[in-house]
Amino acid sequence: MPTRVVIAEDEAIIRLDLRETLEEEGYEVVAETGRGDEAVELVREFAPDVAILDIKMPGLDGLSAAREIAGERLAAVVILTAFSQRDLIERARDAGALAYLVKPFQKSDLLPAIEVALGRFAELKELHDQATSLSDQLETRKVVDRAKGQLMDQNQLTESAAFGFIQKTAMKERQTMRDVAQRVIDGNLTPAEA
Repeated sequence: MPTRVVIAEDEAIIRLDLRETLEEEGYEVVAETGRGDEAVELVREFAPDVAILDIKMPGLDGLSAAREIAGERLAAVVILTAFSQRDLIERARDAGALAYLVKPFQKSDLLPAIEVALGRFAELKELHDQATSLSDQLETRKVVDRAKGQLMDQNQLTESAAFGFIQKTAMKERQTMRDVAQRVIDGNLTPAEA
């Protein structure tokens, strides 16, 4: 599948040039706009792989749009601008931009910048997913440990028997161990009821 792109550039001629360049290289431009606020909405609507944003745009500047897009992990963000001041580059980085290109750009600069941004975005998304998974696992363990303690105290079960009760109930009722443990904690499930 081709890489899907949203372009947000307030200069129509540059937008057209970008579209032609990208389409010649096999990218699919799914939407384009000259406004930053519309760029965010288009990214939400079309779910592109990458958003190419100019910094100076009406409605919402490119850095604010980048912050929203990157903050919601909607797409890789490439900033394309005429400005090369160090403070803008740093602000773009802090807003979540994964690449920064200065106009006038060459195709030989644009395509690698997009590919690097896509690679970095995939890595960041994977790290976020792993962190979320680890956080969920830790929370599940806390809930299960608390339920085990409660079963041991209130029902005089050994730790392995309490764990076995939670595990078997989860399998029998086709629920997660976390859900079963929460029912134990809430007082809605005891070994006598199972």
